[in-house]
Amino acid sequence: MPSLLFLRFTLAGLVLTCVMLVRRQRWPRGRVLLGLVALGALGYFAEGSAYFVALQHASAGLVALLLYLFPALVAVLQVLLGREHLSRTRWLAVGLALAGTALTVDPGPDAKALGIALGLLSAVIYALYVLSSARVVGPAGPLAASTVILLSAGFSFGALMLVKGPSLPQTPGGWGAVVGLSLLSTVVAVLTFFAGLQRIGPVNTSLLSTLEPVMAVVLGALFLGERLSLRQGAGGLLILVAVVMLARAEPGRPEPVSQAARS
Repeated sequence: MPSLLFLRFTLAGLVLTCVMLVRRQRWPRGRVLLGLVALGALGYFAEGSAYFVALQHASAGLVALLLYLFPALVAVLQVLLGREHLSRTRWLAVGLALAGTALTVDPGPDAKALGIALGLLSAVIYALYVLSSARVVGPAGPLAASTVILLSAGFSFGALMLVKGPSLPQTPGGWGAVVGLSLLSTVVAVLTFFAGLQRIGPVNTSLLSTLEPVMAVVLGALFLGERLSLRQGAGGLLILVAVVMLARAEPGRPEPVSQAARS
C-alpha cells in the first residue's frame, strides 16, 4: 500500500508541477509553504495511513462510514472555535448527510476494535486537515496548495515505501490504474476540493463530499454489476436532500483570514 500511495501522490504532484511551470505561477513561501508541507507530509500521511491500516481490521464499508463522520466533526469544531455560525437548516443538513451516509455504506458484519478505532482516528485527522487547509490554502491558491501538499504526501509515503520495500505494478493495466488514480481521483479531486474551500467554506465543502459514497454505489451498480439496495437508494436520497438544503440555506459567517495567514 505505501508504494501505491507514493505513486499516486507523487505522479499527481508532478503533473501539477508541470501545470504551474506552464502557467508561470509563483510557489508559496514562508509560513504558507511550511503549512502546506505539514498538511501533506503529516496530515495527509497520517489520515491515509490510519485509513488503510483500518481496512485490514474492518470492512471497507465500515471504515468508509467512520471516515464520513468528518463533515459533522468539521461543523462542530467550526462552531466551537467561533469561526462559523450554523443555522438550524444547516445543522439539519449535517444530520441528514450523516444518516444518508450510514444507509448508503454497507458496514459488513466483521469488525475489530482496532479497525473501528483507526477508522474514527482517520475521521478526526481528516476533519483537522480540512480546517487547517481552510486557513492555509487561501493565500496560496488551489493550484499551488494542491501541488505542494501532494508532493509532500508523496515524499512521506516514499520514505515509508523504502522502509517496507517497494511493490510496484507489474502489468500495463496496473500502471494504467495508477495513472487514473493519480489524475482523476487525486489531481481533479484535490483541486476542486480546495477551490470549494475558498468559495463556500469548510463546512459546506465537507457536507458536499458526502456525495462521494453515493457516487461510488451508483457507479458500482452501473459498471461493476453491483446491486443497489433500497436502503442505499434511501441513503442517497437523504444526502441529495441535504445538499439541496445546503444550497438553499443562508451562508455561514466564516472568520476572516488573519493577517498572519496572509504572510
